[in-house]
Amino acid sequence: MPLEKGELKKTVELEKGWSFEQYIHKMKGVSAQYQAVRLTDSFISAGGGLITMIIISILAVSLGYPMALGPIGATCLLVFAAYEGPFSQPRHIIGGHILSTVVALSIWDLFGRSHITIGITLAVVVLLMLITKMMHPPAAASAIVAINSQAGWGLLLTIAISAIIVVGISVLYNNLFESRTYPQRWI
Repeated sequence: MPLEKGELKKTVELEKGWSFEQYIHKMKGVSAQYQAVRLTDSFISAGGGLITMIIISILAVSLGYPMALGPIGATCLLVFAAYEGPFSQPRHIIGGHILSTVVALSIWDLFGRSHITIGITLAVVVLLMLITKMMHPPAAASAIVAINSQAGWGLLLTIAISAIIVVGISVLYNNLFESRTYPQRWI
């Protein structure tokens, strides 16, 4: 049974596994089904972030590393608003921030700061977070802050203590509420 010209084109595209039309179609995304925002839960999340960031900002500023507030603030968002998610778990937070900061400071020590080393830092951090199963997006920001600010190894202590404080407060705070359980897993 002979194929029509259009059918042949589709068959060839499927055999190749790629077509420009499929490529463009993937960019449309899928429609999302949003759940209603629970106002009480939103205030609980905001309260946790407020308490934690006050403590962390006092620590970071007093240690001389206020640049740590950005990545740690993003961690607070995940821990208090998306506390059940895989990137919000203690191993990912503490391990991810420490790993990323150590890698960034090591690369900075060895090669200095340049556009290339900033890009290499991110690539190495992503690779190592995937390999070690400690993926935490704000930790990638810690790496970029570490190499870009050229703050030095003292930043590592601020990042590590801050990550531990975020997890500690989150364990105490999130579990005060019946609807929340944190962490979902430690390791």
